[in-house]
Amino acid sequence: MRLLLDTHVLLWALLRTERLTGEFQALLQHSDNDAFFSSASIWEIAIKTGLGREDFRVDPMHLAQEARRVGFLELPVRADAAARVLELPYHHRDPFDRLLVAQAITEDMQLYTADRRLLLYSNLVVPIG
Repeated sequence: MRLLLDTHVLLWALLRTERLTGEFQALLQHSDNDAFFSSASIWEIAIKTGLGREDFRVDPMHLAQEARRVGFLELPVRADAAARVLELPYHHRDPFDRLLVAQAITEDMQLYTADRRLLLYSNLVVPIG
C-alpha cells in the first residue's frame, strides 16, 4: 500500500511518535507499505516556521533528510496534481491540504491525516487517531 502522510502526521512520525497509535506506527513500518511525504509538506513547514508558528518550529531541510533516513519516500508535486486542485470543492481552504488531497487522488495513495475535514474529499483520505 502507498501511504501519503499529511504534514502534521509527518511531524508526529518523526518528532512526536507518542501522538501516533501503535497500529498506525505498525502500518508505517510494515514491509508491504511505502510511506511518502510530499515536497508540499516541506514547503508548508518552511513557510509556517518562517511565520513563527509554534507547531512548526523545525528546520524543513533537516526534517526532509530525517524522513528519507527513516525510509520515507519523497513525493514531488507534479503538474497533474497541482492542476487537480482546481477540481476540488472548497471543503477546506488550506492550500497545502488541498494539494495533498489532489496528490493522493492523482497518485492513487491513501492520505493519512488527523484533519477530519479532509475526509469529505475522497475515500482515499484516512483518519488517524
